[in-house]
Amino acid sequence: GQRDEEEEHHSLESFTFYLSEPLSKERVEAFSDGVYAIVATLLILDICEDNVPDPRAVEKFHGSLLEALSEYGPNYLAYFGSFVTIGLLWFVHHSLFLYVTKATRLMGVFNILSLAFIGGLPLAYQLTSEFAEKSHNEIEAIQVSCVITFFASIFQFAIWTTALFHERETLHPFATYGGKEHAFMFAKLALYPCVSLGAFFLTCLLSEFSTAIFHLMQIVIPFAFLALRIFVRISLTVIKSVTSLSRRKVVLLEEEEACLSPTETLS
Repeated sequence: GQRDEEEEHHSLESFTFYLSEPLSKERVEAFSDGVYAIVATLLILDICEDNVPDPRAVEKFHGSLLEALSEYGPNYLAYFGSFVTIGLLWFVHHSLFLYVTKATRLMGVFNILSLAFIGGLPLAYQLTSEFAEKSHNEIEAIQVSCVITFFASIFQFAIWTTALFHERETLHPFATYGGKEHAFMFAKLALYPCVSLGAFFLTCLLSEFSTAIFHLMQIVIPFAFLALRIFVRISLTVIKSVTSLSRRKVVLLEEEEACLSPTETLS
């Protein structure tokens, strides 16, 4: 029994060591940038191929190209929303690996899983632009898009969480617990998972407004990143002020006690 326990413990240690083995950070970044670039290219090709009006179709709109293009308005909105999502997820990935000093195999696994769902964003674009407005299929397409965005971003959060377990070896001091950028990194990495999950449940409750909710999510998030930076800085300033005030009070109380103690001794 003891031998079996020792073998099991040894195999667990070997497995843990295997997952924490170093991985070339440069190759992880290069591969990730390649996938992001291909996904963005596929999205551009989709919008250019399927959403350009035919010259004959323009004649139906009294020769006005702008009116003909307005027919593709929902498709263009879905395209820009998807492209912004890809761009911001790349930005988050870049920020994350800016502070990761050493990548591990487990981080590589989470990164591959994240990229797998990033690759599904052109599919999300096609789904959200193809089906008729306010139909059952459109609602399901938007929910699938929310799920794709959620998993693409939650695996990024998992990379950072993994790095925190061995933060002295894998993270820059700025991103470690208590570091200068720790709070902002947490907020930045948690933003997409929280918002996409929130949008998913809102589409279940308010199905009539599912399209508006989804596009609003895509439009608001870029501004939310800026608001997050401001909010985190203000919050940290307030916390530091409160902490420093409480320390001052403690010091003053200690000084008062020190002043009173000789008087009590004399009496």
